[in-house]
Parts: sequence; structure tokens; C-alpha cells
Amino acid sequence: MDAGTLGGIIGGGIGLAGGIVGTYFSVRNTHGPRERSFMIKVSAIVWIVVTAFLAGLLLLPKPYNWLLWVPYGIALPLGIRWCNQRQLKIRAEEAADRSRI
Repeated sequence: MDAGTLGGIIGGGIGLAGGIVGTYFSVRNTHGPRERSFMIKVSAIVWIVVTAFLAGLLLLPKPYNWLLWVPYGIALPLGIRWCNQRQLKIRAEEAADRSRI
């Protein structure tokens, strides 16, 4: 096994571990049941989309696979922004519900 293959395997493992840890703490650091449910759904969608993106990069012939970066580069920041805003809205709604009790 050459150094490039070994580096790819180790780097992929580190990336996968980082994704697992990030998902765990994103769900764990929620404040209520609706927020937790939302984060679980978002996490599942993100795992599916990123896996499909990586599969596309590996399976599509060059140079066409590089075109996948265009929608990914646009959708990623917009998706992050939407998810953060939605999570804050759910958190505020749940806090307001708790304060009424």
C-alpha cells in the first residue's frame, strides 16, 4: 500500500469520526423534544446528501464530477443558515412554552 492510499484511508476515517462526533453533540446539545427531533431529521438528511455527493465525486467521470461542487457549494451555506435559523426559532418557541407552565 502506498502512502497516498494510506493517507486517504486515514483521512477518510478521521473525517467520518468527526462527522459522528459532530452529529452526536448536535443532537445532545438540544434543549427540548421538538429541537431534538429537528436535529435528528436534519442530521439524517445531511448524512444522506454528503454520502451522495461523495459517491458522485467518485463515480462520475472526470471532469464532470467537479461540476457537483457548484450545487454543493451553494446549497451547503444556504442549508446551514436555514437550519440554524429554524433551530433558534424552535428553541425560542419551546422556551416560551416552558415559561407558560
